[in-house]
Amino acid sequence: MQATSHDLVIRGDIVLSDRILHDGWIAITGDTVVAVGTGEAPPARNCHDATGDYVIPGAVDGQTHATSYGGLPGIESTTRSACAGGITTLVDMPYDNPAPLNNLEKFNAKKEAIEQVSYCDIALYGTVLPGQGTADMRPLAEAGVVAFKISSFQSDPDRFPRLPASDMLEILREAKAINLPVGLHNEDQEIVEATIASLKARGLTTPEWHDPSRPIAAEIAATAAFLALGADTGAHVHIVHASCKAVLDLVAHYRDMGAQATAEVCCHYLHFEPAQDMQRLGARIKVSPPIRTHMRETMWNEFRKDRIAFISSDHSSWPLSRKLTDSIFDAGAGIPGLETLVPSFYTDLQGQVETPVRALVEYLCERPARFFGIWPRKGQIAPGADADIVILKKGPVRFDEAKTHDDLNWSPYHGETFAVSIAATYVRGTRVWDGDNITAKPGTGTYIPKML
Repeated sequence: MQATSHDLVIRGDIVLSDRILHDGWIAITGDTVVAVGTGEAPPARNCHDATGDYVIPGAVDGQTHATSYGGLPGIESTTRSACAGGITTLVDMPYDNPAPLNNLEKFNAKKEAIEQVSYCDIALYGTVLPGQGTADMRPLAEAGVVAFKISSFQSDPDRFPRLPASDMLEILREAKAINLPVGLHNEDQEIVEATIASLKARGLTTPEWHDPSRPIAAEIAATAAFLALGADTGAHVHIVHASCKAVLDLVAHYRDMGAQATAEVCCHYLHFEPAQDMQRLGARIKVSPPIRTHMRETMWNEFRKDRIAFISSDHSSWPLSRKLTDSIFDAGAGIPGLETLVPSFYTDLQGQVETPVRALVEYLCERPARFFGIWPRKGQIAPGADADIVILKKGPVRFDEAKTHDDLNWSPYHGETFAVSIAATYVRGTRVWDGDNITAKPGTGTYIPKML
């Protein structure tokens, strides 16, 4: 073997799918992992010695909104933030500004933007607009979109519309034929609108009224209707943000009946407790569906029962000005979460599971990669996989929103202490983050299609 047979060797505690290799190594040639082992490492042109720290696969964030505010140019700042947060692949939602990704023309424009400005890799959701029909779904599937997303609640008539049940039924029939999951934003429009109107009439517009304004009943009603359509069509139906046990119960019930039904949980539902945090953070933790009061420990119980498909950030790129409104009902919903997903989830896992780093890799790497059909290329450290590698440095670090890289520079996690930090991020063998700075150029990332 020649002295320069590999481009890079990384040493540390290597977290694999089935075990941890203490004092192990990864050999990388080009953009691919070619060998993993212990003992003496093979020769390489470069070596990154992370002895004593965890070496994990790059995270796959299964729910992001990179372009919901800044449009396609927002991909650049969003992916900078992802790299700083140890996320090497985004699965980006289709609700782009000013118009959603619902046909090949929109797909090609977004793919081109990814190739030009992205720092990390991106897989894509597609969507279908009300009355559009399903003719554009198969071409999008052939272009590699990994899933479709629709909504039972209208946030915006053009960018984030509500679909009637008749359209959902046709979409699910076609999704079954092309073998792609369909995700749902699961809130009932009439229940939410009526509840908000009632609260406004009584002058109840401060942040603590966000949770009751979107009651669990609204989530259950939308979820149940969607799951029933899924059971009828045989399509894979997926709840993109379950905020409560009742939704997970419904998903489990339909799955037990033979339906292909799943649900993910966003990390903030496992982290914040409105009874403690709402007075301090207010609209900064406004998301929809809401973070439920006194639901956090219940959701951790559901996590330990293995009723959650994977964990995501639901990163939203809203500036803080969209949050600072007189009425909670005028504030934007969403949290910037790319630089906090990995360290906060790892920290939260402590005390919840026996081996936090293995659970971290399972729920932020392996499961989303499998779910979206980009495994075994993504989500693991193994020969033949993309060399998406993150060095997870052990030790307490205080999170400072002013140092984030998303051009937003605000976070509800500001001031919290995490048990780990991101010391380095590699995207397909290229170091994009060195623990302090972005070290790559726009266009380092690429579009990732669903694997056949």
